Amino acid sequence: MASPEIAARLTAHGMPRVVATDLDGTLLRTDGSVSDRTRRAMVVAEETGLRTVLVTARPPRWLDDLESIVGARGVAICGNGAFVYDVPSRTVTADYGFDPDALALVLVDLRRELPGISFAAERASGFGLEDGYSSDHPVPANALRGPIDALLGEPVGKLLARHTGIADEAFRAAVATVIGERGIVAYSGADGLAEISAPGVTKAAGLARWCTELGIPATAAWAFGDMPNDLPMLLWAGTGVAVANAHPDVLAAADVVCPANDDDGVAQVLEMLA
Repeated sequence: MASPEIAARLTAHGMPRVVATDLDGTLLRTDGSVSDRTRRAMVVAEETGLRTVLVTARPPRWLDDLESIVGARGVAICGNGAFVYDVPSRTVTADYGFDPDALALVLVDLRRELPGISFAAERASGFGLEDGYSSDHPVPANALRGPIDALLGEPVGKLLARHTGIADEAFRAAVATVIGERGIVAYSGADGLAEISAPGVTKAAGLARWCTELGIPATAAWAFGDMPNDLPMLLWAGTGVAVANAHPDVLAAADVVCPANDDDGVAQVLEMLA
C-alpha cells in the first residue's frame, strides 16, 4: 500500500493543485471499465477544488463515453499529447500534429527501410488507415481508407505503424532509428504497434502546456501512469506516481507507487488528497 509514501510526499511538498492520470492500465480497470469508486473519487476531487485531467494515448474518438470522469471542464489531453479535446462538446480545441511535408518524407523513408510496413493515422477529424493495416479495434464506419499519403491534407496527430514480419520491440527500435529526431516513437502497451508523434509531442509536453495556461507549476502537479509513454509526464510532474501493475521502467522512475489499477489505486490516492 502506498499510504505512508503518499503521506510523506504530502508532508514534504504539500497538496497538489492538479492530478493528471493516464487511462488504460492506470485509472481504468483491466477490462476497461470505470469503477464506482474511481468515478466518485474523481467527482469529489473536482468538487473540493483539485483539478483533474486525463492524459492518454487514446484518440479523441475513444473518450466520449468517459464524460463522467473528465472533470468539471471536460478536458482531456489525448493522442499522447497531440490533441486537447473538450469531451462534452466533442470538439478538438488544439492539435499538435505533424507538418504534412515532413511526415511525407518520413513515410518514404519508413517504406524504403522497412518493406511491408503499414500505416494508420489519427487526425482531429477522425481515423484513416491503409488497406493492409490490421487494427486491434473495430474500425469506425466513417474511417477513410487508402494510402496514408492521401490523408496528409490535415495534420496527423498520431501515426500508427505495424509490421507482421518483425518482433514488437525490434520493430519499434527500427522505426525510431529511421525517424531519428523527426518524430517520437511511444509504447503504450499495444502489441505490434509503433505509435509515432510529431517532434516534441509527448504527454509531458501536453500536460505542461495545459498547466502553464492555468498558472500551475510542475511542482504542484501529480501524474499517474503505467507504461513507458507515461514516463515523460511522470518525470515532469512534481510527483510521479506509478500504479503497482506498471511497467518495470515506470516503477523504477516513479516517486511513489500506489495500488494497482484493479484495486482502484488512483482513487485511493485521490481519497487521501480530497
